[in-house]
Amino acid sequence: MGNRTVITNSLLFLCFFIFFSLEHLEAQKAPAVYVFGDSLVDVGNNNYLPLSIEKAILPHYGIDFPTKKPTGRFTNGKNAADLIAEKLGLPTSPPYLSLLSKVHNSNKNISFLNGVNFASGGAGIFNASDKGFMQSIPLQKQVDYYSQVHETLRQQIEASSLEKHLSKSIFIVVIGGNDVFGYFDSKDLQNKNTPQQYADSMASTLKLQLQRLYNNGAKKFEIAGVGPIGCCPAYRLKNKTECASAANDLSAKYNEALQYMLKEWKLEKKDINYSYFDTYAALQDLIHNPTSYGFVNVKGACCGLGELNAQIPCLPVSSICSNRQDHVFWDAFHPTEAASRIFVDEIFKGPSKFISPINMEQLLAI
Repeated sequence: MGNRTVITNSLLFLCFFIFFSLEHLEAQKAPAVYVFGDSLVDVGNNNYLPLSIEKAILPHYGIDFPTKKPTGRFTNGKNAADLIAEKLGLPTSPPYLSLLSKVHNSNKNISFLNGVNFASGGAGIFNASDKGFMQSIPLQKQVDYYSQVHETLRQQIEASSLEKHLSKSIFIVVIGGNDVFGYFDSKDLQNKNTPQQYADSMASTLKLQLQRLYNNGAKKFEIAGVGPIGCCPAYRLKNKTECASAANDLSAKYNEALQYMLKEWKLEKKDINYSYFDTYAALQDLIHNPTSYGFVNVKGACCGLGELNAQIPCLPVSSICSNRQDHVFWDAFHPTEAASRIFVDEIFKGPSKFISPINMEQLLAI
């Protein structure tokens, strides 16, 4: 009787072990994630930029992060880059500049095979989009860095293995918001470009950088459109707490140009696959139907001071909402972890009104 119990328990353990192993393999659906973008997905690159004033290094940033400390993420906890990695069963791709710092300080080779995050707060599709922030890594420079990473990998790994690795990896691109802000901050840009011309130029400039990624092995892309910029607390503040329609219109124009460009690019390059997330529609849905998502406050920032908590930035002296789960916005520009979690769920599973032509689960399966 005792032996039978031992055998039964052993079989149960073995079944559990196999199930757990398969579950882990199922969760880890991509070998690596390479992230490009702005403060929505920056996980600390700006901390390594000496001149940048766009750094999430003060309390209360990171208050809900596992370490409870500021990490360079522009939110209260994890951001979309963390949450996507979590869904994939992967560790968060580390900031590129932190890896570079380790190389310089230890003279050791660092592996870039497990993914790298190149995103930078204040970055734009255009190189001059960060004028107000003094220093960031614009998209072109981020792709330059990736090209250097690719060259290093080519020296370390056999060509066919590297090609397979990169073709299965996910390349996330979340950028464009700072270019929209930049347009409305510059009379010169407005005089030289209609909103439509500017939106078209954003999309065509982005395509050049996507093409460079493709030329260096990228095949699977998760690309986010720009949200309704005019609905962030900073812009509502300028418009008597209502969304600023001009900024929203430019965001929408860019998203249309971006989707058209991606469809055309897919026709040109049959071996690429992409998933487009309509951040605009997804955020508008949160704003118009907050209670169905568990939100209470869709206009104001959780951390800040003054009207809508948006007149003064999120500083150590700022007031902070007690329940971060019920706010869509963490500060005057960025979503809370709670809002980002909803977006990432939608990126993975849909519905199709927010993600097209396929969701990320389908992208992974290709």
